[in-house]
Amino acid sequence: MHRFTNPKRRIRCLSATTSTHSVAAKSEMPASSSELWLHNTMSRKKELFKPKVEGRVGMYVCGVTAYDLSHIGHARVYVTFDADILGIWDMRSPIRNFTDVDDKIIARANELGEDPISLSRRYCEEFNRDMESLHCLPPSVEPRVSDHMPQIIDMIKQIIENGHAYQVDGDVYFSVDKFPDYGRLSGRKLEDNRAGELVTVDSRKYNPADFALWKSTKEGEPFWDSPWGPGRPGWHIECSAMSAAYLGYSFDIHGGGMDLVFPHHENEIAQSCAACKQSDISYWIHNGFVTIDSEKMSKSLGNFFTIRQVIDLYHPLAFTSERIFYIFQTLYDCESVVSQHDVSTMKDTIPPEILESINQFNDVFVTSMSDDLHSSVVFGALSDPLKTMNDLLHTRKGKKQALRIESLAALGKITRNVLSILGLMPASYAEILQQLKEKALKRAKLTEDQVLQKIEERNSARKNKEYEKSDTIRKDLAAVGINLMDNPDGTTWRPAVPLAIQQQLQVASS
Repeated sequence: MHRFTNPKRRIRCLSATTSTHSVAAKSEMPASSSELWLHNTMSRKKELFKPKVEGRVGMYVCGVTAYDLSHIGHARVYVTFDADILGIWDMRSPIRNFTDVDDKIIARANELGEDPISLSRRYCEEFNRDMESLHCLPPSVEPRVSDHMPQIIDMIKQIIENGHAYQVDGDVYFSVDKFPDYGRLSGRKLEDNRAGELVTVDSRKYNPADFALWKSTKEGEPFWDSPWGPGRPGWHIECSAMSAAYLGYSFDIHGGGMDLVFPHHENEIAQSCAACKQSDISYWIHNGFVTIDSEKMSKSLGNFFTIRQVIDLYHPLAFTSERIFYIFQTLYDCESVVSQHDVSTMKDTIPPEILESINQFNDVFVTSMSDDLHSSVVFGALSDPLKTMNDLLHTRKGKKQALRIESLAALGKITRNVLSILGLMPASYAEILQQLKEKALKRAKLTEDQVLQKIEERNSARKNKEYEKSDTIRKDLAAVGINLMDNPDGTTWRPAVPLAIQQQLQVASS
């Protein structure tokens, strides 16, 4: 039997106004922030975001069930909430849980001959290593199910007392018929919930859609004492209890992947409202799936790549834009040139066309991020300031531009500010450029010397007017993600998206 390791007070039916875990919301927009609109899954439309408490934001993001290494579908969830929502609001303390008591964990532990809690603890640590590799900021609190049995049991008792749950042979089920709003989040009707699909078959249930709040103990499983006998909690109750423990029953944002809309978040709403009538989460925010051949990536389908498998071949920051090398190379070149000049001698003005370019980019950033956090539009808009910087850096006309250094400094600053907000600023440009090259060589199964040799062969072919051979060398390297760049000083190379993947992306977007 597992004993309570972290007993806390009973959860009171209060709003988040007294919570110490709602977090300061301070916009770091390059210019004055406009209103922020978020797509709310509950209303199925974009809504103006207004925190319940001015200047503070309470957010709970559902975490992983820790029984294996996490895949890139998980990465999408936490990169989305970290880079977009956390970045734009400069929030540093969301709540993100770990599920460490679950059927899948128990099954995996039995396969490996391990204690389920120990196995889950190990994979929680592995998950945090993955999040660090992805440059995701750690949440201030990472509650685990095994540490919150008192809160879970208290909430189940309250739900029973309020007439929304019933006991059967040591199990406790939530009665969906007692909650008229069931299905409001997902839009599903009770008759859609056919037994054996997303609901467990059990003839003892009043309604096939009723779901377990507490499961009686079975041989070889971890268990805790409860008023209904030894057992463990059902999956959904944990997030209701832990979010209430840290944020209260009423807070701003509850987030996760689209796969959690039903049944997990639908059941959370039912449980929380059944335990406390004042339960109210303002915004239900969900990110989309990572798909493989138009099918959701998941462990159960076996069509997944772990975060570590992907990071072995791709730099974590490269998840966000295939042009990331170009972005950092431009900033590196810009910084190198600007650093050669004394800042104190620079003028406070820049040419009107440069100021207009900066203002336009700033407007796109503010407008796009305020409109449901459309960061992809921001990456597209980066093209203009980056092109202007490269013109100033490398073209004859640009090098003669009046106030060139002041322009480069201003363009570099706005670009760095935006990347910093999105959590994409590296500690060192030189270091990340080298890392991106190393990953590209590994994907291509080539060494730096082999690439340089190919460049020499191509130079020789061009000199001898063997243009077909020259083009073949360029195309062969492009096919494996090595892009050759010809310039007056010679030919260099940089990482690129392999041609086959480019073609797949074009088909997918057409």
